[in-house]
Amino acid sequence: MTLPHSPAAPMTTARLLLRPLVLEDAPAIQRHFPHWEIVRFVNGRVPWPYPADGALTYLRDIALPAMARGEEWHWSIRLKDRPDDLIGAIALMAQEGNNRGFWLGLPWQGQGLMSEAVEAVTDFWFEVLGNEVLRVPKAAANRASRRVSERTGMRMIRTETHAYVSGEHPTEVWEITRAEWRARRRGG
Repeated sequence: MTLPHSPAAPMTTARLLLRPLVLEDAPAIQRHFPHWEIVRFVNGRVPWPYPADGALTYLRDIALPAMARGEEWHWSIRLKDRPDDLIGAIALMAQEGNNRGFWLGLPWQGQGLMSEAVEAVTDFWFEVLGNEVLRVPKAAANRASRRVSERTGMRMIRTETHAYVSGEHPTEVWEITRAEWRARRRGG
């Protein structure tokens, strides 16, 4: 998958600021990310227990270099009324069959914030990067993530098995095409 090199740009939604991740985000990520309720259904490559320098290492060695190469786009999620406080992160990846990932700190879950962030980055995926399809695998047991996909117009296309921090789980692969996205955005 070859994509144009468009850097992650800051975005806003009704309640959120999405800012490209920077190394200085490491302390906030380290504070909010390593909770079992958040990490159990993330990719099995994430170390657990999460090391004390996990966020710094991830940003410095994985996320920021991938952003510089134009292969991934990562944003911090912040509330508009608290712009200095990172509450989660969302990313797009130019990987076959795995194009988006996200997490949100526990105090902010269940408020529709992630659906709002997903709408913004999905629009970036289709309208800025010009992709034809967005695919997202997720653990079948991750009901909250499933609801985000349903709310944002995706449909499940197949099941597989993937490795997560909590072990191997049945996985649903969700998808939306650019034509479906545009029709949904037009209200049709």
